[in-house]
Amino acid sequence: MPLSVTEADLYAHLLTGIFVAAALSAVSLLVLTAPYGRHARAGWGPTMDTRWAWVVMESPSALWFLAVFLAGAHAWQAAPLALAGMWLAHYVHRTYIFPFKLRPGGRTPVTVVAMGFLFNVVNAYLNARWLSHFGSYDVSWLWSPAFLIGLTLFVTGYRINRWADHVLANLRKPGETGYKIPRGGLYEVISCPNYFGELLEWTGFAIAAGSCAGWAFVVFTAANLVPRALAHHRWYREKFPDYPPWRKAVIPMVL
Repeated sequence: MPLSVTEADLYAHLLTGIFVAAALSAVSLLVLTAPYGRHARAGWGPTMDTRWAWVVMESPSALWFLAVFLAGAHAWQAAPLALAGMWLAHYVHRTYIFPFKLRPGGRTPVTVVAMGFLFNVVNAYLNARWLSHFGSYDVSWLWSPAFLIGLTLFVTGYRINRWADHVLANLRKPGETGYKIPRGGLYEVISCPNYFGELLEWTGFAIAAGSCAGWAFVVFTAANLVPRALAHHRWYREKFPDYPPWRKAVIPMVL
């Protein structure tokens, strides 16, 4: 008798895979820092322009998410649309605006781009499919405590993330090279407020959506960003002898 796999079965397997991948990523990234940005190094194969690497890598989270979402049975209901709007507010900017605010000249290994692209295909599918098809959201969800708390955290994290990226993009004046110590705001207490903001964003989204897919994304995001924040923090301390000793890496007063 042939075995049949339903979409719900596939969905469950992919969701489990995200949690497994998060655990593997956390362990590996605590040992080996991903080779891009300030941690770029040879030996990872062909590279591509970092700005276009971001566009390619993140495009599934905008375009594929939207396609999967619109194919769902509940796509035009108010609550799913609001949650999709939150998601796309981040990813339209992250995919098509943020990369072109980066200084030209950076290179990113194609292997890193390919891994990011694959994850985003799966993650976008899981979240979009839940929001507009497998999940069920009455319009009253929009004034539920979960949605309102989640939205507040998401907006707060979004603003922190955007502000922190702006500070980093404007550290150097035209013609200057090298790195500087970022100053002001949350940079006075943590080395990576951009990562803190993104963690806050997706925690807020997971609360607002009330979905396992949302929480899987939070876990995977933390598994990648926390080790990278720790690597950034070590890098700052090694490069700048006068680096503020009271700063934490990514969570104020904690880590």
